Amino acid sequence: MSRKPAAITRSKNARKAADDAVRIPAPGKGKRGEQGYLGYLLRQAHAAVRLTMERTLADLGVTSPQFAVLTMLNAYPGLSGADVARLTFLTPQTVGVIIRNLERDGAIVMTPHPIHGRIQQWTLTSRGATLLKACRERVIALEKRLAKGLDEKAEISIRRWLAGIAADLHEN
Repeated sequence: MSRKPAAITRSKNARKAADDAVRIPAPGKGKRGEQGYLGYLLRQAHAAVRLTMERTLADLGVTSPQFAVLTMLNAYPGLSGADVARLTFLTPQTVGVIIRNLERDGAIVMTPHPIHGRIQQWTLTSRGATLLKACRERVIALEKRLAKGLDEKAEISIRRWLAGIAADLHEN
């Protein structure tokens, strides 16, 4: 015995409910666009950038959080795990896992603090610097895509605005 197509077997009410379902607007439309709350729009943009970055770095075997850790250790050699967590907005537990994996892979090395021996300081190895360079090349391409259509003055203004938000809200 053959089955009837689903459209025939569904009740009239079920079909009407499917037709009346709320349609989620695409990014950039409705409340996901210029009508949206700033905080939501910042989070939406962050999520889109992070997903794109994850995909961009995947074949290098690097995640966005690992990239953030490598970047901060390159900028500020000798940071403790706690300092890295604060700078990268990650939990200390997450940073602990990332640090162990990067150390295992030979990308970073630990040295004890010269005064406080229990504090572990982390720095990039030459392998870590090479890995970060490969990651940066890809992320720079993503950043160029983000800044497409902005002149230098507008980009500087946006950078100041974003940094100002972080500084202002950090003080509260």
